[in-house]
Amino acid sequence: MTNRYKSVFDIIGPVMVGPSSSHTAGAVAIGRAGNKLFGGVPRKVTVHYYGSFAQTHRGHGTDYAIAAGILGFDTDDLRVPNAPEIAKKRGIDIRFVEEDGPSPIDHPNTAILDMSSETKKAQISGCSIGGGSIEIRHLVIHDTAITPTGSLPIIIWLDYEKEILNEQNLTSLLQEKAPFSKKRIFHTKDCNIYEYDVENYLKPALVKELKEKFENIIWL
Repeated sequence: MTNRYKSVFDIIGPVMVGPSSSHTAGAVAIGRAGNKLFGGVPRKVTVHYYGSFAQTHRGHGTDYAIAAGILGFDTDDLRVPNAPEIAKKRGIDIRFVEEDGPSPIDHPNTAILDMSSETKKAQISGCSIGGGSIEIRHLVIHDTAITPTGSLPIIIWLDYEKEILNEQNLTSLLQEKAPFSKKRIFHTKDCNIYEYDVENYLKPALVKELKEKFENIIWL
């Protein structure tokens, strides 16, 4: 098993509304990653498809899967096929664009989500690698481009206090409970952004602890 898959369940795939683990369940996961990065449901989303996603997204349910993930639905939520209509009723503008040429993140199942509201914007580039698993290979937040290793989990923390002690506390906690292969720091005018490529899935107790101790933390 390569390091792209961290569990046998990554290969078997999740319980899902189909038809395809790669083009439907994986697309839901990309949309959910966008929801997490944005901090909720954006008002406007433009989805750029590349490769096989661009060719088959209608027939394989990729459109409604991406919309479902953006709304925060799980892969097995019975509302998944109706997600575009639900989004429209909520005033969320989701558009799908078939792009020519190769994927900017070098994978045939690529979706790039440009997300915005009245006050913020973000971009996330994901690919479905099989069995419902995804990689996030590029993202933009606070006008800062970040290129993770790809495999999930990825932890992103927006530190608006810009306190080095805060970063030291988070890094120590992760070194103890969620070892990471890479860590990067980005300095913006509004905040310091810390990005960690974590080696194993996060336990629910650790997610709860991170939420309680570190405001504006994101885990993909």
